[in-house]
Amino acid sequence: MGLKKRSEERRKRMFANRATDFQTAEDWDLDFWQRRTPQERLSALVAIRNDVQTVKESRRREKPFRSAE
Repeated sequence: MGLKKRSEERRKRMFANRATDFQTAEDWDLDFWQRRTPQERLSALVAIRNDVQTVKESRRREKPFRSAE
């Protein structure tokens, strides 16, 4: 599944929380991830890693070529 399709799917099942302070946000985040299965947590980690790799590769391609002169 490509990045665009994965992004569309993610938007359909996105969870959100509005926290009033950092501790509330931390508590919500911990609770959210503890309710996920190990497979869901691993899948999320792999998706994030793939997205980061895609960004890094695109940044490398966008750098202009510099000669050694």
